[in-house]
Amino acid sequence: MGFTANEKLDAALAALEPDMVETLQRWIRVPSVRAGAAEGAPFGPAVRRALDTALADVKRLGLEPRDIDGYCMDAEIGEGDETLAVLAHLDVVPEGDGWDYDPYGAEIVNGRLIGRGTADDKGPGVAALFAMKAIVDAGIPLRRKCRLILGCDEECGMEDLAYYEKKIGLPAMGFSPDANFPLINTEKGITAMELVAPVTDARLLELVSGTRCNVVPGRASALVAGDLRAEAAEVFRPLSDECEIETSLEGGNTRIVVTGVPAHASTPEKGYNAAKMLLAVLHELEIGGAPVDLLVEASGEGDRGVNLGISGKDAVSGELTINLGLLSLKGGSLSVTYDCRYPVMFDGETVRRTVAKRLAPAGYVLQPGRNSVPHHVAESSELVQKLMAVYNGICGVEEKPYAIGGGTYARHLEEGVAFGMLFPGELELEHQANESIDIENFKRAARIYAYAILAMCG
Repeated sequence: MGFTANEKLDAALAALEPDMVETLQRWIRVPSVRAGAAEGAPFGPAVRRALDTALADVKRLGLEPRDIDGYCMDAEIGEGDETLAVLAHLDVVPEGDGWDYDPYGAEIVNGRLIGRGTADDKGPGVAALFAMKAIVDAGIPLRRKCRLILGCDEECGMEDLAYYEKKIGLPAMGFSPDANFPLINTEKGITAMELVAPVTDARLLELVSGTRCNVVPGRASALVAGDLRAEAAEVFRPLSDECEIETSLEGGNTRIVVTGVPAHASTPEKGYNAAKMLLAVLHELEIGGAPVDLLVEASGEGDRGVNLGISGKDAVSGELTINLGLLSLKGGSLSVTYDCRYPVMFDGETVRRTVAKRLAPAGYVLQPGRNSVPHHVAESSELVQKLMAVYNGICGVEEKPYAIGGGTYARHLEEGVAFGMLFPGELELEHQANESIDIENFKRAARIYAYAILAMCG
């Protein structure tokens, strides 16, 4: 299954490159973080504006987009009874702290386009859109349809695709450009676990950390009664070399702020969890009582769930990972939310019950939550074989597909894989400060997507 270049397609791609970069900049300048629903905007006005921006650009490029009630949009090219889906998303996680540039400025610095959503997932969505446009401009007929679906709620539960599937119906096969090259044919299961326990220690006045449970929190803050600035700094010193602590007085009470390093919850080892470190400080200060003490003990120092009793791995997808993503103290109750990525051979409900049992002695009660089962596509499938042939042919390598802990839209398809657009060895900055992409690799990804669509549909 070799690779042969198409001169007309390559010429069309080259002609579209300036427009492709400008289009992505326009999309990045919309801060499409989910908020409360409004009329025609189920995920908030900012996400609606991002959808409208995409709809206008798709129409400008000569395709015929459909607005699926503010949940998604789609557009397709080609003919035939079968359809290849390409699934990307327009929503982004909150920008967070630590940026050196405007997170929505879409600046180009040293060949990199900077902004929230450049890598996850507006950049890949634009690359796929222009790949389709290049095929049309090159006049290449397709025996299958190719349908681009741009969703609006990937980061917060994927209600968008559930709505789309119910109203329109999803194609059986396709890919999501929302991860890494060469190709991901296995995604671990994902479960978000919120547990709530009563706190009777009146000295703990406030506690908050995190923006989304699928992000390693880079900041955590607590307010405790009295002046404990010196004590907090003293107990923190031997706990961490990677995080930082700041203390200050607020009306005679002590504000403790821990700063860590955010990362995607599927790779928690790439960050430093500020929430876990703040809990460790409170534990050493003997503040918060059993709910804090057991949380520190059960969460442990690592991110493999050893102290929670859920650690393990399989040969298909690797090790379980867990991220303590959210903390909040409200009305005398402490809420903690974990994001767990578990191997294909594990059972999500067993994981949830085990965590609930482990934390029950401190009064924690597991709340109803989501559990997304693992997803796997055989390496021998037409989809995997042809996409891998395109990638290896263009890049001049001999790579194999692999598994990840991340969850993409691909798991919504009967035969779906994640396909780029991050190349091996590139900076992985999704969900982090200074998220950015290399513009030349952005162009190369668009070429890979064009040839992938051609391989499956041409």
